[in-house]
This record gives sequence, C-alpha cells and structure tokens, in this order.
Amino acid sequence: MSLLEGVRILSVEQYGAGPFGTAYLAAMGAEVIKIEQPEEGGDVARHVGPYFDRQLPDSNQSFFFHSLNAGKKSVGLNLREPRGREVLRRLAAHSDAVLNNMRGDVPEKLGLTYAQLAEANPRLVCAHLSGYGRQGERAHWPGYDYLMQAEAGYFSLTGEPDGPPSRMGLSMIDYMTGVVMALALVSGVMDARRTGQGSDVDVSLFDVALHNLNYLGSWYLNAGAQTRREPRSAHPSLVPCQLYRTADGWIYLMCNKEKFWGELCKCIGRPEWASDPRYARFDNRLQHRDELTVLLDGVLSTRTTAEWMVDFGGKVPASPVLSMQQALDSEFAQGDGRIETLRDGSGRGVRLLRNPVRSSKPCAAPGMAPRYGEHTDGVLAACGFNAEEISALRADGIV
Repeated sequence: MSLLEGVRILSVEQYGAGPFGTAYLAAMGAEVIKIEQPEEGGDVARHVGPYFDRQLPDSNQSFFFHSLNAGKKSVGLNLREPRGREVLRRLAAHSDAVLNNMRGDVPEKLGLTYAQLAEANPRLVCAHLSGYGRQGERAHWPGYDYLMQAEAGYFSLTGEPDGPPSRMGLSMIDYMTGVVMALALVSGVMDARRTGQGSDVDVSLFDVALHNLNYLGSWYLNAGAQTRREPRSAHPSLVPCQLYRTADGWIYLMCNKEKFWGELCKCIGRPEWASDPRYARFDNRLQHRDELTVLLDGVLSTRTTAEWMVDFGGKVPASPVLSMQQALDSEFAQGDGRIETLRDGSGRGVRLLRNPVRSSKPCAAPGMAPRYGEHTDGVLAACGFNAEEISALRADGIV
C-alpha cells in the first residue's frame, strides 16, 4: 500500500506550479483527478511545445505536459456553468481535497472555497495556489515565476557582479510553490481526518519567493546587510565555495565545514595552507578570498576536472560543471531508476525523470499522463452518477 493510497484529490490545475505539486502526490499514491475546461481543450500545458510526439493522441502529445502530469486522471468539466459546479460539488462529497492554481479572485467565482463546498463535505480541504493570494490589492493580478524572481530580489543575487540582473535557469518558484502546496494539502487532510472538519489552505508564488530569501532575509532584517552578487557563483560568506578553473574547464568546491578545507589542502598537495593564518578559518579565508582564488586556480588548473574528481570523491564536496545534456547522460543520473519510461496502452513510451520520493513501502508504477477527459465517465460513475446522468451532461457540453 503506497503512502497516500485512498486519498482522492480534485485538482483544477493548469500549466506548471499546481501540476508540479500534485505530481508529487500522485507519485506517492494519491488519486489525483485533473478537472479540465472542455472549451479550452483542457490544461493549456497540453499544447505547450516546441516538442511533441505526434504518434500519441492529439491531447497527449506535449512532452511539457507529460513531465508534469504522469499518473493522474483527467475529467473534462465546465465549471463556468452552474451545472458543472454542481457536478464538482457531488465529486467533492467523495473526495479529500479540492486544489486549484487559479488567479486569486477566481476560486470563489468557480465555487472552489471551503465555505462553498463544506455543505457537500465538511471534511474537505480546499487548497489554493495563486500568484499573490486571494486577499488584498493583488488578488486579481496574474502571476508567473519570473515576475516573482524579479520582485523578490532573486535577479539581484544571480549572475556575475558586472552583468545584468539574471533569473535562475529553472522555474524554481513554480516548483517550490507546488511542493509547498502539496505539503499544506496533506497537512490539511491529516487535520480533517483528526478533527472531522476541513479548511482552506493558501500559498502564493510571491510569498514562497519571499520566504525563500531565508537567511539572506534575516541578515537584512536584523543587520541591514545587503547581499550582493559574487564572482563565480560564490557563497556570500563561506570560502572556498565557488567555481575554480581546471585544465579543461571548471569545478565547483563547497568546503562548508572547516574539516573540508583541511582535506582539500591535503588532496591538492598544499597541506601548509590549512594552518596558514590567512586561510585557517572561514573569517580569514573570506578576508583573503580573492588571493585564495588565484592560488586555487593555479593548482587546480594543472589537472582536468575528471582527474580532480577522482581524488576529491567522498572526501571534498566537489562537483563537475556539466551542461544539462551531460548531466542527463551521465552514468550516475542514468542509474538507480532516476529516469523511467512510461507507456500507454499501445506501448508507446515517454522517457521522464522519476519522482525523487522513495519509500520502503511498494508504490505502483506511474501511468502515462492522461488523455484529455480520459477518465470522465469512470470518475463520475465512482462518485454516484448513473449512465443516464452522464449521457445528459455530455450531450449538454457540461462534461
């Protein structure tokens, strides 16, 4: 039995942040049912390119969509119609949670709040993921990852000091907000099972982006410190923790404990540096970071990154600097099931990165991302709709 087996989640989700979070829940065994708008052809992510498998069904060709939706079910349901919202209420009566990642002012319009659904199911958890929250002056604002990175200060922290402000290369605010929402939802479900009463839980992209400033934020709030960009992606206070040159490229070192500095000095044949008063402790090394960079470049550039990694492995925290292609093609990434192939009924396969959560309990192999509306009839029937009702809803374009 998997970790979340028996948990049913209705997810009015689209694009990135919400689907990324519910993908974790699906991977841990929850029944995640995507609620998708019929007139829009379902989740907009189904149409995001530029890479598609044209041999798959029309609604299921986008690799972008597959990366976010493996192991879920799909129900086409028009929530803009009163009858569609009534169908949702009946589904909610048989579910543990209803999640959405809509603009902050939309959930109430679509009947997705706890106040609107509690009569159907008092134990229901209504989870809301928005750009700026459901209250306040920005509730109606659309929000996206890169906007959050810009406004929360990330651009000022990323890149070289003399370059333009830069975003991170991945949509980390979307990803983290999705995972935070998954945690909030599961916590809400646990509380509802304990107390018999559900709730609303909220998380926003902006709040997560701001909270991620974490210790840098505490430095500013308490000491007025304004962290700046450092050369070579260096840590603001720990040394050595940055990029260094090797004979064929770069290596990243992270001697974030004093013991690793001593071990590094041994491995590179400079044991005397460990006791040199200029470099003996973190505060000394920070003061002399620039000269230490020159010294380490000089030693490390005598051998290749791969050669140094042989010496450093398991002793000094170090990593080669790889392209995405090199990272995915590496023997380590390819091992231990980190990349899996999911197949549909015809045997057609899509290669995806496996969810990182692992459990000692057996988990069912995830299925391929669902075709649009693939599970509509089955989900409705499981929640008490008879064949005549389903036929009438389909004829009227509600499902």
